Amino acid sequence: MAEDDKVFAGSIPEIYDRYLVPLIFDAYARDLATRLAQANPRTVLETATGTGVVTRAIASRLPADAHIVATDLNRPMLDHAKARQSDDPRIDWKQADALALPFEDHSFDAAVCQFGGMFFPDKIRAYGEARRVLKPGGRFLFSVCDRISENEFADVVTQTLADIFPQNPPLFLARTPHGRHDLDRVRSELKVAGFAAVSVETVDELNKAASARDVAVAYCQGTPLRNEIEARDRRALTRRPIWQQERSPRDLAQEPSVAASAHMFSVLRADARSGVAFGRRAGNGVKKRGRELHC
Repeated sequence: MAEDDKVFAGSIPEIYDRYLVPLIFDAYARDLATRLAQANPRTVLETATGTGVVTRAIASRLPADAHIVATDLNRPMLDHAKARQSDDPRIDWKQADALALPFEDHSFDAAVCQFGGMFFPDKIRAYGEARRVLKPGGRFLFSVCDRISENEFADVVTQTLADIFPQNPPLFLARTPHGRHDLDRVRSELKVAGFAAVSVETVDELNKAASARDVAVAYCQGTPLRNEIEARDRRALTRRPIWQQERSPRDLAQEPSVAASAHMFSVLRADARSGVAFGRRAGNGVKKRGRELHC
């Protein structure tokens, strides 16, 4: 992962929230929050909060006595999230590194992270920190993007940029957000971090864009892909709009729906001292296109 892949600053938080959240992240946030609410937690930690789409979805589903701690390493993203929902007394906003969480052991009933784990430079350490702060029997829910070929908007944006910059194509989307789709690898990392029961479900969504311009702005200006583009040509975003290229999101924006895919992980903090056994250890599996297996 390139160092710039983690930089969400300047105008990126506002554009991310305005364009990318409704385009891709809203539906997955609602799904994640619904799963979390079924566990009925009272204390919840969120890492990689971003602009707060999951925080808002969780808050709308949890009771008045719930407590949510929303964290992010990027202060500009967290400030944007807090500004959108600063009046909810159940939410504490805290800048924090998921690799070194500033919380005591066994502090939370649940931990959640939507599409943030792909950005952690040390995944096992981040998973271990999530496990450490969970109470025995606590649940960790997180999502990672499927391969880029299963996510049409991101795939077409990447292909179009390869046409514009054939000698040095910007590959942020394929490298980082869509670069962690190996489920066996993620399972292995979780088990090294101490989680015993791991289940995975592949969740397909159908997304619709209002225009090709919205897709291009969402990805090219609302993510660190912008840093890669401007490193190659600082005027590229205004001089050669991506939605006007021969191969662009233009045609996809005319479709009734466009495919997106992500993997939803649910893991439990098994603790021998609790005397409780969670899940089944035998057999790996995924809920893929409506079929569920367990690991």
